[in-house]
Amino acid sequence: MAGVFALALDCRCQLGESPVWLADAQALLFVDIKGRRLHRFAPETGAHEAVAVDEEIGCVAPVRDGGLIAGLRSGLWLLRRDGSKLRLLAANPEDHATSRFNDGRVDPRGRYLAGTVDEPKAGGAAGLYRYDARGLTRIAQGLLTSNGLAFSPDGRTLYHADTPRYRVDRYDYDPETGAVANRRMFVQLDPAVTGRARPDGAAVDAQGCYWTALYDGGRVHRYSPDGDLIASYPVPTARPTMPAFGGARGTTVFVTSARDEAGDGGGLFAMEADVAGAPPPAFDPSV
Repeated sequence: MAGVFALALDCRCQLGESPVWLADAQALLFVDIKGRRLHRFAPETGAHEAVAVDEEIGCVAPVRDGGLIAGLRSGLWLLRRDGSKLRLLAANPEDHATSRFNDGRVDPRGRYLAGTVDEPKAGGAAGLYRYDARGLTRIAQGLLTSNGLAFSPDGRTLYHADTPRYRVDRYDYDPETGAVANRRMFVQLDPAVTGRARPDGAAVDAQGCYWTALYDGGRVHRYSPDGDLIASYPVPTARPTMPAFGGARGTTVFVTSARDEAGDGGGLFAMEADVAGAPPPAFDPSV
């Protein structure tokens, strides 16, 4: 039986996102997009640090040989652990005035997948991209807000959400080439039933179940690989943004959050689950 989400860190993020567990450091890395901060939190000791980044940072992941890869408004960058820029990997191919990188995920072979957000959320100008040693390749287009990236345990299914459309899709994924195919609907939320709750960031557990944070829904849903809702966990904030597995046994579910109009939210929450998540792979620039 899983536990209950409780506040783990009162970090007051404007828009917390992209939690990723660093097993070697036993620490959680996450970002504050609007606050332009990179956070690091060690739950066992309570140590917490936040460093400034000079533009909005949407997603982050560790690099195999050290440092970080991050999706910023201007593009994909290599960062030092202190948040300072090391090198631009690929410029954001969209209009920087209305687009920024939003959600990212390292694939099983070490490529980096990252999607953008079309901030007017009207024209479907956002896309999903794959970055590897050959450069940046667009693999999906016509999106409003690319979100919810996660892989099945065998790496052969890619999950992806378009948040304003209340929809999660899945693709066949080839880990050898990074190619996607056969897009089909996985979950479609109905606003008439769930209100404004819509799928944001996500994670997959060792049983292949998909966990998604419901922005403006105050819950985290767990779906079976067939798309059936099998559990729903309340979070003590209206705007949870993304779950991630971590902790010493990989069974702690951390969830970032965003502030609401009343100024509430923005903390980091945690819950002990009865299932583990796989350690996230690191980005490999040579792939």
